[in-house]
Amino acid sequence: MLNKKLKIEELEKLAIEIREEIIKMLLEAKSGHSAGPLGAVDILIALYFNILNYDPKNPNWEDRDRFVLSNGHIVPALYAVLAYAGFFDKRELYSLRKLNSRLQGHPHRGSLAGIETTSGPLGSGLSQAIGMALAAKLDNKKYQIYCLVSDGENQEGNFWEAMMFAGKYKLDNLTMIVDRNNIQIDGFTEEVMPLEPLKEKYEAFNWQVLEIDGNNISQVIEACNTSKAIYEKPVAIIAHTIPGKGVSFMEFDYTWHGKPPSSEEAQKALKELRTLKGQIETE
Repeated sequence: MLNKKLKIEELEKLAIEIREEIIKMLLEAKSGHSAGPLGAVDILIALYFNILNYDPKNPNWEDRDRFVLSNGHIVPALYAVLAYAGFFDKRELYSLRKLNSRLQGHPHRGSLAGIETTSGPLGSGLSQAIGMALAAKLDNKKYQIYCLVSDGENQEGNFWEAMMFAGKYKLDNLTMIVDRNNIQIDGFTEEVMPLEPLKEKYEAFNWQVLEIDGNNISQVIEACNTSKAIYEKPVAIIAHTIPGKGVSFMEFDYTWHGKPPSSEEAQKALKELRTLKGQIETE
C-alpha cells in the first residue's frame, strides 16, 4: 500500500500543525527536547506523506519501507507524524513521557505501532538500518530503508564503522538523512568537535552525497526520489535544518536542545506558529 501523497501546500500547512502539537506535547510532559523535533518536522512530513510505502493498519507489512530514527531524542516529532499518519489516536500524544505511557522519551520498538527500532544511544541507528538493508538484499526484497541521524552522531566512532560497512556492501537501498542543524547539547558542533567537510568524508567512504535545505519539503522529496535511482552506492542526504524552526526565540539556540518550553514560552511559540499557518492559508 502506498501512502496517500499530499500536495506541497498541504504538507507545509501540516508541518506547522505538527510543530504546534510538539509544543503542546512538551508543555504537557514538562520535559523533553524542543529544538531538534521542531527542526526535523519537514523531513518527517516529506517521508510519511510522500515518500514511504507503508500501511498504518498493517504496520508490520513485510514489504513496507523502513524508517529508522537514530537520534531518538527528537521522537516527539516522529510520534506526532505517526499519529497524523493513522498509526494511533492523536489524543495519545499528550501522554508523552508520562508513567506507563507508550510514548517514551526515546522510541522503543514493540511499544507503539510504526516504531521500527529502539534508539537512544547516539551513533547506533545507522548500524540498525544497515542490518535491515543487508537483510533486504539477501532476501531479494525491494523495500527501501531510510535512516535519520543527527550531525552530532558523526562524532561517534561506531558511526564511521557503519559508514565503511555500507559502502563496502554497496547498499543502494539505504538512504541516510543527516539532520545538519549544527547544534548539540553542549553547544555548536563545529566548536565542540568540528565535522566539516562532511560531504567529502562521506564520499571517501563510497557514499553518494546530496546536499539540500532540510526545511524545504520539495527539496527533501526530490532528494529522496533521486536516491532511489542511484545504483551500487548508499546515499547520504545532508539536510541543513534550523533548530527550533518556526519559533523565533528557539531558532539557532543550542540551549533549546534538551529543554521544554514553560507555559508562557509555549503560548508565545503557539502564537508564532498560528501566524505562520495563517500566512500559508492566505497565500
